[in-house]
Amino acid sequence: MKIKIGAGILVFFALMAIFGPLLIGADPAATSEDGLQGPSAQHWLGTTQTGQDILVQIVYGARISLGVGVLSALIATVLAVAVGLVGGYVGGAVDEALSVLTNIFLVLPALPLIIVLAGYLPQRGVASVAVVIAVTGWAWGARVLRAQTLSVRRRDFVQAARASGEGPLRIVFYEILPVLLPVIATSFLATVVAAILAEAGLSFLGLADLSTVSWGSMLYFAQNGQALLIGAWWWFIPPGLCIALIGTGLALVNFGIDEIANPRLRTIKAPRKARA
Repeated sequence: MKIKIGAGILVFFALMAIFGPLLIGADPAATSEDGLQGPSAQHWLGTTQTGQDILVQIVYGARISLGVGVLSALIATVLAVAVGLVGGYVGGAVDEALSVLTNIFLVLPALPLIIVLAGYLPQRGVASVAVVIAVTGWAWGARVLRAQTLSVRRRDFVQAARASGEGPLRIVFYEILPVLLPVIATSFLATVVAAILAEAGLSFLGLADLSTVSWGSMLYFAQNGQALLIGAWWWFIPPGLCIALIGTGLALVNFGIDEIANPRLRTIKAPRKARA
């Protein structure tokens, strides 16, 4: 049930990000004389101080926010898989060196490091921000995957593959990696949530590309326009609600995967007669 609800939320936002701008066809940066108008038949979610339509910005902002989240999670997951699996399987000096590198990134405060790195970016586009977030967000997943690899490599099927003469790369990618797919999926979804929040935080602080419309940049301009003080709730609640909903959807899917992958978390349904 959790996966169905979470997947429904994710599919809704994915379709909005892919097809929404094509259906609306309006410019999110277009201004009008209807400044600070509340929700109405003409502007369903109201307008900003300069008359920009909030609904149009929400739809276009979904592409940037979700794009940064997914791209950051892909890069961070690839780094985590490479470091975690190689270190956990090879062991020895390689594992110690990768563990030291992982521990360094784990103890570094993520948000201040993201702010510092983003401040030195020559270009603050989507790809640049995604890379910065990924570089600071891979260590947790690598630590978890290393621990799981240390456990899996001692199992009988891995020992049998090693005894049959299979190479290390084949054992890692064909024997160990499929077993760790639920853990990798969980790490990926958690990284997507963290990346979306990090992008929103960078945009809110003015450290991202504010020329592109994202949910974070909408919050930035709402804060600069003192939307809370003047009571323009329709300016900041929709982007904040979208961030909360996408985080909820990803969390529900994540919990559902945990219940499937971990038998201890599964809810055992009693027979109908016993419940009666």
